[in-house]
Amino acid sequence: MHVSQHQPSSGPEPKPGTDGKRSLYVPVRRGPAGSVVRLWRTPFGTRTAVAFTSDRRLRSVLGPTQPWIRLSEAALRRMVEPLGAILLTIDPLLTARPPASWSTPADAPASASASGAADPTEPEAATP
Repeated sequence: MHVSQHQPSSGPEPKPGTDGKRSLYVPVRRGPAGSVVRLWRTPFGTRTAVAFTSDRRLRSVLGPTQPWIRLSEAALRRMVEPLGAILLTIDPLLTARPPASWSTPADAPASASASGAADPTEPEAATP
């Protein structure tokens, strides 16, 4: 697989007429054994894979240095399904990260920050 250095639809099935064979640009991160597909969470906390229909769209949302690989929709779905990601978000317009100075308000219960729950706006890394 080629990894580039320059660089919402959802549902359990590939889009009709594509047979899951269309080529998508999938964001990855570097792992100890190579490239690792990145997973995100929806605002409701559901895991989702994210892919783009062009490297230009991927770079406009995730930045010019985001590495990516090309996978078919069907291959991406097969890769992330065992990891609990049954949704696929294609060409998201916006992703958000928590501010660097994120802190728990003084009047919030301490268990809210120590719950260990994943932040729905933070991308996850998944090892296929």
